[in-house]
Amino acid sequence: MDSLESPDGVASDPLVALAERALDEHYGITGTIQPLPGEIDRNFAVTAADGRRFVLRVHADGAERGSTELQAAVLQHLEQHDGVQRLILARGGEPLPEVTDDDGARRVLRLTSWLDGAVWARAEWTSARGRHRAVASLGRLLAQLDLALADFHHPAAKRHHLWDLAYADKHALNAALITDPDKRRAVDAVLRRFTAQVEPRMRHQPRQVVHNDANDYNVLLSDDGVVCGLIDFGDTVETWRINEVAIACAYAMIGTHDPVGAVVPLVSAYHDISALTETEVELLFDLILTRYAVSISMAAKQINEQPDNTYLLISQVDVWDRLQRLLAENRRVATMRFRAACRFEAVPTRRDVELWLERNGHEFHNVLDRDLSAKHLTVMDLTPRSGDLSLDALYSDEALAAIVPIGRYGEDRSIYDAPEFETSDPGERRTIHVGIDLFAPAGEAVLAPLAGNVTAIGNDAVPLGFGGMVVLEHATGAGTPFWTVYGHLSPASLTTLSPGQRVAAGQRVGRLGTRDENGNWPAHLHFQVMTDLCGWNVEQIIGVVARSQWDVWRSVFVNPNLVLGLAADVSSVVERDADWLRRERQHVLGRSLSLAYEDPLKIVAGEGATLIDDEGRRFLDMVNNVCHVGHCHPRVVAAGQRQMARLNTNSRYLHDNVVEYSRRLTDTMPDGLSVVFMVNSGSEANDLALRLARTYTHNRDVITVDHVYHGNLTSIVDVSPYKFAGPGGTGKPDHVWVAEMPDLYRGHVRYGAPDAGPAYAASVQDRINDITLRKRAPAAFFSEAILGTGGMLTLPDGYLASAYEHVRAAGGVCIADEVQIGFGRVGSHMWAFETQGVVPDIVTLGKPIGNGHPMAAVVTTPEIADAFANGMEYFSTFGGNPVSAAIGLAVLDVIREERLLHNAAVVGDRMMAGLRRIAEHHSIIGDVRGHGLFIGVEMVRDRVTLEPAAAELRLTVEAMKNLGILLSTEGPHHNVLKIKPPIVFSTTDCDHFLATLDHLLWAIPPGAA
Repeated sequence: MDSLESPDGVASDPLVALAERALDEHYGITGTIQPLPGEIDRNFAVTAADGRRFVLRVHADGAERGSTELQAAVLQHLEQHDGVQRLILARGGEPLPEVTDDDGARRVLRLTSWLDGAVWARAEWTSARGRHRAVASLGRLLAQLDLALADFHHPAAKRHHLWDLAYADKHALNAALITDPDKRRAVDAVLRRFTAQVEPRMRHQPRQVVHNDANDYNVLLSDDGVVCGLIDFGDTVETWRINEVAIACAYAMIGTHDPVGAVVPLVSAYHDISALTETEVELLFDLILTRYAVSISMAAKQINEQPDNTYLLISQVDVWDRLQRLLAENRRVATMRFRAACRFEAVPTRRDVELWLERNGHEFHNVLDRDLSAKHLTVMDLTPRSGDLSLDALYSDEALAAIVPIGRYGEDRSIYDAPEFETSDPGERRTIHVGIDLFAPAGEAVLAPLAGNVTAIGNDAVPLGFGGMVVLEHATGAGTPFWTVYGHLSPASLTTLSPGQRVAAGQRVGRLGTRDENGNWPAHLHFQVMTDLCGWNVEQIIGVVARSQWDVWRSVFVNPNLVLGLAADVSSVVERDADWLRRERQHVLGRSLSLAYEDPLKIVAGEGATLIDDEGRRFLDMVNNVCHVGHCHPRVVAAGQRQMARLNTNSRYLHDNVVEYSRRLTDTMPDGLSVVFMVNSGSEANDLALRLARTYTHNRDVITVDHVYHGNLTSIVDVSPYKFAGPGGTGKPDHVWVAEMPDLYRGHVRYGAPDAGPAYAASVQDRINDITLRKRAPAAFFSEAILGTGGMLTLPDGYLASAYEHVRAAGGVCIADEVQIGFGRVGSHMWAFETQGVVPDIVTLGKPIGNGHPMAAVVTTPEIADAFANGMEYFSTFGGNPVSAAIGLAVLDVIREERLLHNAAVVGDRMMAGLRRIAEHHSIIGDVRGHGLFIGVEMVRDRVTLEPAAAELRLTVEAMKNLGILLSTEGPHHNVLKIKPPIVFSTTDCDHFLATLDHLLWAIPPGAA
């Protein structure tokens, strides 16, 4: 082994030579070594001759054997987990071989695998989002490791370790050694609080073995800025689980403007995997403080023993800075933020208060002595989108005598740009309004809606504050306190009030202040309801909050309209960023609901074939076949608005719309398909189609095509191999029979073969034969005319005709699923089944029918419909309602009058021709198929073997998204590019897509992924 020499050519210390010999003797490894930092033990980076990398630890002479064995055992227990070094056993199988150094001392060795990554302490963050992403990844890794260690036990883990926060009270003597009086007082206060309030509450909280030292030199980051490893298990101990989180937070806070906010992603991510208790979360802030206090106390002890060790003084600068910063934080608010991060209610009593207000609001008095019914209210828009933000021009005193303008709760008041609204995060201001404003003439009396006691009075009419303010305390029937706040009052009108005074419902609490008394705004009342005063005095109460903390503040400042009872739209939905929405929807919408794209989009608007995200970026939508005639088509929107403003009810009443729509819809169908059942979704339509078929035939068995999907109801999942044979599926039910997928590209009969359609339809006959062997008959054959989830497969000529013939001969009926492909999408015909020259017995419609409005339909023959009328009434509450029917009529009008059938044919042909030209010089394109604007592009690595290029397609879809074009994937091998845009898609859109794809594919050849 090569020896490492110092710069002057003198050989390095003896342990280097010892390490070289030990590696060769015990592990059979030769190569080079490089010393690494280590406080007590010696660590070496090892690069073996074959390129493998390791870390060799030579434990200090006299190292506690139990501790070294504990560390080795932990690594062995975690060996299946990423982010942790693997323990390398010596030649004899020993985890911790021993060697003798030149002084005759026995030293324990430990060899582990190398983890790539840069230490957290040297990271340079270029964005708040990047740092939050890294912090969250640290929380996830720690939670995964702690979850794995929950069942791990070792005698040495029960040691009394100086760095175990559970024994922080033992550091009082060390704290006495702190020479700086301010620092000593701060540390002493933290330790006393720990002893009196934290330790007693923690006694019954979860305990387990934890790493216990996720400091900024033990955490490794990958090149893309996420945590990839955790090293040095030297402080591992069995202690309170929450200590793991507290210690990690203490270090992740260093160098941040908003220390609590900086670690909220860590706490949230940890809780998602290893759920914390409410008590753990309640005490987290204190435990972070305790870590800093312990660190400073330990340093004082070490400095006392090693007064010349200046490193100890330098290393404590950040710790003392953070401790001071945290001690200045509002402890109550910080704990609320941690509670909200773990999806606990930030204020535990919030729901109790809201429920009481909802139940008793009918008894409350008006807050102004005037009529506040809807006809006297007008809601203002004070967001940046409002256009006219000139407050001077809002309303004259004469107008205010007759009408009350309202400022909304939850509104984005980013017009507030003064320094007073800045937060500790340089990238954010307080802009979300947490009260309701009622504008009225100056001097108008403000009344208490309900009885309460005066808590505080503010008489300081600051330019951008509340002016004169009154806070009243109330209580629910169960004694839960809450507060109402009245701001922008005239200070002179508050002189008759005093703290503790009882105020009756309807009693005057003050009068509206003038412009001079409330920041040059027109006279108005700012009214808000608080479930917690947050430890603030009257001057600290705020009326606007930071958007990023809305999940905290919505719990503190509940909707004031619960008290005011104004019959107007006086509250706004607070918009959140995409990262927050992505995390939160996993909890409130269920983890089974997937998202498109690795970096999901937050889409806020649409227009034609374009979608628009929250940053104003426009995306060409080539996958959304729901908004069939274009996003937000003005004629469709107007039709729904008109009818909604007049009437919406169920179909038990006579109404022209539903009859007219049904007649118009059946006019587009072949003769005989003349009865319509209106429903709400494609899944519901397909479920009803099965019921119709089974009632008519008196049979139950259903034949379906392999890998198809017909919907998400239980009955429809049963006939959807894409679901029941896929991940999480329970397999094929006994009454379902799966016919071969007619795939002319990959199947046993391919393009150009004569009679391919009948050849594939023979599989349907085979399934009928299987049913007959069981002395049963089929109820129905279920198929699309183009197989969507099958990979956008066009059916071979004659397939449906032959399949229908087999099914009908056996007594079954034929169901055509037009949910994705109907309403002119195929271009040549209104319905895709028409391309096969067949007439189904039942047709199901969905997605495009309402252009995004939830409606669907089943169309069938009078004979089948009559058989269904067997005494059991069929009724859908919302199916066929007047609004849905009006929207459906508008969609039919737009398709016809804007010539969209023709557009789908022309643009679809142009697109497929262009794709085939691109395929001539991009071998990754194996097949282009489709009808109209329902197109599939199958991508392969080899046109002979047809090896799927699924990974390359994923790269393509993501890259196209980044270039402003939205696409998706399909098919059994996930290698088919799915193209099904709104049928208003233009030739210009088509050419832009083709040029972008052609350019991109040069960078993604087969095998590039």
